[in-house]
Amino acid sequence: MLGDIVVTHDDIQRRLGELGAEITRDYAGRAPLLICVLKGAVLFMADLARHINLPVELDFMAVSSYGTATKTSGVVRIVKDLDIDLGGRDVIVVEDIVDSGLTLNYLLKNLAARNPASLAVCALLLKEGQQKVEPELAYVGFRIANTFIVGYGLDVAERYRNLRDIRTYVGHDSGVSPSGG
Repeated sequence: MLGDIVVTHDDIQRRLGELGAEITRDYAGRAPLLICVLKGAVLFMADLARHINLPVELDFMAVSSYGTATKTSGVVRIVKDLDIDLGGRDVIVVEDIVDSGLTLNYLLKNLAARNPASLAVCALLLKEGQQKVEPELAYVGFRIANTFIVGYGLDVAERYRNLRDIRTYVGHDSGVSPSGG
């Protein structure tokens, strides 16, 4: 069951323009490689890429730390790896939400070992006060309270990714068991 709107579609679009301008300025003269952390960040990365006024390349990676729970298990596994070699590349990891930070921390260590020229993170959402480790985030869209949310790529049991707004998820729908955000 859907709850209140946490971030409106209009606010997302406004912030995308700001993030795109920051990245364009910070990477002037370079062609960053955007790595989407599937599946939740796919809508965010697609929209963000359109706001970056530079040549960009896109690649995709899937990691899992949620299983069938609404909280991270802390055990991370790579489900789909990259197709592009990171050696000497300026890499921006595009993440939907940073909760405990454990998954992102694992991912950053894994990617750093591939010798990129630079490695930064752009996260749509940061859950305030939930980090067990503090990954360095170069770009953050919104800081939110510790609540389970859906929409704009985030799901529960693969549902609600297509919502234009980001909303709280307050209960179980008939036949749906919660999965990771």
